Amino acid sequence: MPDYIAFLRAINLGKNRKFPMADLRKCLGDEGLSDVETYIQTGNVRLRSPLRSTTKVADHLERIFEKDRGFAVRTVVFTPTELHQVYADAAGLVAPIAGEVRRYVTLLQQPAPLEGAAAIEAIELADEAARVVGRAVHVWIRDGYQNARINNARIERLLGVATTRDLKVITTLASRWA
Repeated sequence: MPDYIAFLRAINLGKNRKFPMADLRKCLGDEGLSDVETYIQTGNVRLRSPLRSTTKVADHLERIFEKDRGFAVRTVVFTPTELHQVYADAAGLVAPIAGEVRRYVTLLQQPAPLEGAAAIEAIELADEAARVVGRAVHVWIRDGYQNARINNARIERLLGVATTRDLKVITTLASRWA
């Protein structure tokens, strides 16, 4: 069975969207998925599934999560090779803004539409910038993600379902699972 890496969107934010990682692992195991591992509380999951595409795995996981939790959990799925490529792309990009910045990677459920990707890349602020590569938006922010104008909500409006992780998380997961 192939390995997949799933990134759950908007869980463990506030009291109504709780999904403890132990519950997540049990839920997936009970549904026949194997070798389930999680990393930190933000919904990063490695698993094995007999399904043969990231789209089918994402759809399957979303149905499982809604049944288990009672709320929708949008999910972005990559193969280990795809996640390694996201990390390699991040490592090879030159920062479009100078100075000390935080790096984030917004992972997309589907490939970015060209016009949406162009719109994201056209947003160049003094303290923020982004580059779209494949199914990932690489973001540089000087003053913290909470107040960023290039954020997950804006990216989703232009590019579809997405979830954001700090580059440190992507680096760790690429090292562990890719």
